Amino acid sequence: MNRRTVLAVVLALSGLLCGCGSAEEPPSPSSRENPFWQAEFDGEAATRPSEESWNTETGNRDAEGWGNNELQYYTDEAANSGLDGEGHLLISARPAPADARLPCYTQEFCTWTSARLTTEGKVALTHGRAEIRAKLPTGTGLLPAIWMLGDNGAEWPAQGEIDICEVVGREPRTVYGTAHGPAYFNENGIGGSLTLPADASQAFHTYAVDKQPRRITWSVDGKPYFTLTPSKLPAPRDWVFEQDMHLLLNVAVGGDWPGPPDASTPSPATMTIDYVRLYGKGRA
Repeated sequence: MNRRTVLAVVLALSGLLCGCGSAEEPPSPSSRENPFWQAEFDGEAATRPSEESWNTETGNRDAEGWGNNELQYYTDEAANSGLDGEGHLLISARPAPADARLPCYTQEFCTWTSARLTTEGKVALTHGRAEIRAKLPTGTGLLPAIWMLGDNGAEWPAQGEIDICEVVGREPRTVYGTAHGPAYFNENGIGGSLTLPADASQAFHTYAVDKQPRRITWSVDGKPYFTLTPSKLPAPRDWVFEQDMHLLLNVAVGGDWPGPPDASTPSPATMTIDYVRLYGKGRA
């Protein structure tokens, strides 16, 4: 994921860091409808999520540390992404075995393994609501993310990116929601934040975006905290979100934004996803 190194500072300077503030209007009532696609993660423990809906991306070095000088090597092993047998998907970052010799972009070998799942080419949201109920890991050097990328075939950032939620390790109670496009990407990404009552790892929360024509609203547990419209974009106000966008789930370790892990970083550091549901119009 193309990460910004000083996101919080830029959000504050742009006047868009919302804390516990409200958005211009609440999300649409699409969550009261039946989803057109959902992943409930029922299945036996230690099995992989369905390949009908999910792709698993692997590696590190060829992806230039996933664009952020990250330290994890993404694998397709069940230890990094598998079901727990109780209706959850677990995405776990773990220290790599000493003899693993996994090629890394920023150093000779990656010291952590993790997983990055996508629905690219399989499931996408056009207009409507994406809801993900999850617990996100917190700790030094961690960056769990639930996000979306555009299917327009353009090169990032013209591809368009919507970060539904991110929690950077040193801010365990702060949820960031951000959009990236042609003139607003990396540290210039546009978004807001919300403060949770406790660390994101302590309880499940429902993270959502309501993606409507020329309007995107972020919320946590049904509470909107930021709305983006074309009027909030820098010139030339390139709005790249009127397209199908697929989902991504991952737990990154190290890199430009969270910094390196240390002895206090939990191992494993696990994102626990209860469900993923898409409402409205899309492709499945």
